[in-house]
Amino acid sequence: MAVISDLQQLKEPLINPVLTIGNFDGVHRGHLILFDMVKKRAKSIDGQSSLMTFDPHPIKVMKPGNGPSLITLTQQKLELIKDADIDVIFCIPFTKKFASISADEFVEDILVDRIGVKEIVVGYDYTFGQGRKGDIGLLQEMGEVLGFMVHVVEPVHVGNKLVSSTSIRRLVQDGCLSEAKQLLGRDYQILGTVVRGKNRGGRLLGFPTANLELIDELVPKVGVYAVRVVVGDQSFNGVTNIGYNPTFGKGPFSVETHILDFKGDLLDRSIRVKFVKRLRDERPFGSIKDLSDQIGRDVLSARKLFTTMAKSLDNGS
Repeated sequence: MAVISDLQQLKEPLINPVLTIGNFDGVHRGHLILFDMVKKRAKSIDGQSSLMTFDPHPIKVMKPGNGPSLITLTQQKLELIKDADIDVIFCIPFTKKFASISADEFVEDILVDRIGVKEIVVGYDYTFGQGRKGDIGLLQEMGEVLGFMVHVVEPVHVGNKLVSSTSIRRLVQDGCLSEAKQLLGRDYQILGTVVRGKNRGGRLLGFPTANLELIDELVPKVGVYAVRVVVGDQSFNGVTNIGYNPTFGKGPFSVETHILDFKGDLLDRSIRVKFVKRLRDERPFGSIKDLSDQIGRDVLSARKLFTTMAKSLDNGS
């Protein structure tokens, strides 16, 4: 599997490439259906499955400061796409110069002449080229002239919910993590570096916490969550508080995680926090003891939840 960030690196066209194109924020279940069709079509013509995405997200360039928080930044997005077993990934730097390429030029010069595309798989709402003037109709017309096929994947629903990055973003922001998981196909997660906090967790409350300086943009709603914490190649259960620590007077926004049954120094290490279930809202308490008692109850709730989940896995349900 190759990742190509500069089309000039491509000295000759791919072998019968079947290509999908998009931002793929979240790499959700709808995207995975696109990828599956790409792989299936590539196998049928002895070709290479391929994908084109962009860095940064085009909206960051075209509307700086006004775009939505991303579900997956580029690093995680590429990791998830690699996990989907796509043969070749094009991660193209998105600039205003690239955005000025017309729809016709994009298809003729890049997709056909440089990549050598034989088939294209796109979502039902795909647009491309300068001013997003290119659409599926134009792509199909050009395919007939230039000799490539176009496959359109219809909207994907889970129950009555449309699988889309917008839907997932809203669910995460509302704290609806189990619903977001249904659309993503995995627990929503954030990545961050552990930094020095105020040392209240262990010193005052009896529950030491890892304080995260976030790398990711999209953070769940303020509150307390049962989580899985990935440290290197190990995974632990935990409880994460997102918010402002109102018991101590409204402080700065923070993401603090108490990792169950863990001893060690995580300062300056990167960890992943996977959100499993929202436990409660963040709220102020009348005393430090009241807060400590509540954290104890949160930890107990998380332990019960993880025990139930482990039993369900053991029973194959």
